Amino acid sequence: MTAFSLSLKRLFFQAQNDILTLMEERIITPQATNEEAVFEANLRPQTLAEYIGQAKVKEPLAIFMQAAQKRQEALDHLLLYGPPGLGKTTLAYLIAKEMGVGLKITSGPAIERAGDLAAILTNLNPGDVLFIDEIHRLPKVIEEVLYPAMEEHALDIVIGKGPAARTLRLELPKITIIGATTRYYMLSAPLRDRFGTTFRLDYYTAPEIAQIIKRSAGILGIEIASEAAQALAERSRLTPRIANRLLKRVRDYVQVKGDGVINQDLTHQALKMFQVDDLGLDEIDRRILEVIIEKFKGGPVGLNSIGAAVSEEEGTIEEIYEPYLMQLGLLTRTPRGRMVTENAYRHLGLKVPGELQKNLI
Repeated sequence: MTAFSLSLKRLFFQAQNDILTLMEERIITPQATNEEAVFEANLRPQTLAEYIGQAKVKEPLAIFMQAAQKRQEALDHLLLYGPPGLGKTTLAYLIAKEMGVGLKITSGPAIERAGDLAAILTNLNPGDVLFIDEIHRLPKVIEEVLYPAMEEHALDIVIGKGPAARTLRLELPKITIIGATTRYYMLSAPLRDRFGTTFRLDYYTAPEIAQIIKRSAGILGIEIASEAAQALAERSRLTPRIANRLLKRVRDYVQVKGDGVINQDLTHQALKMFQVDDLGLDEIDRRILEVIIEKFKGGPVGLNSIGAAVSEEEGTIEEIYEPYLMQLGLLTRTPRGRMVTENAYRHLGLKVPGELQKNLI
């Protein structure tokens, strides 16, 4: 490998580390932080009936599981995709528990060699569930090993090299592979086609998030008013992971500043201190909008210019900040670059310029 290639590789990993550090610092990031694994596990529902929301996924899934149990077969392979923090891992836990089988969890980046996958598959029992998170990051060579395991319940291992190489086929128990991804478009067509069922997890509604917050508060032994739960739900970006994180931070605030009961006033005070506004935007979200308005007259402006103005990497803005701003209709992409919308001006309390509509055309 050349020195130039090594330099590029180091830059790539540094950028990945910067994004991970940023996600750990932001209270409203939908990605899981390192310290949240135990916290989330304690709040995880124990049955499919306790799983709030995602009715379009739960109802057919319950039927598929009951049918597989009646036939005494392994559940068909499942692919779950959607934004982070919506419950893909939780669904995998529940499927294994409802089916009464074991669960093995891994991720695409963790499987680097064919031997790693072989070690996992050969240690599973009939009917077990193998959950592969970030399955879009599986190396191509690993995908090719996975294909016969999914279709033919067999593992092809190449022994030796050159003319003396031969293939050894190992029979595998019938298992269920559940893949999860936030980037469905990055999956290869052959891998997508080998999943019997594909489910998309959508954002929750505010009432569903409020239900989740009340349930989590009960598990944590916290008393919370309905108005406070609703206020947290409206600022959670309709994502359970963010809702539970906000609940945890507000709990800490209330235990110090109040009497331990989360009410609406204390919730608003805590969120104001955390700089999370009514739409769930934090300081950096608002800064991006303000920079486009103040420095670039609302746009259009290129992503590199925005990144330079707010001192953030282009990839970080595109992957972490932009999706939610666009979802709310505060930011839009045009052929000439990024532009803020009328809603962004109004949310920031600024006057909408008359030429804005002409620029959007």
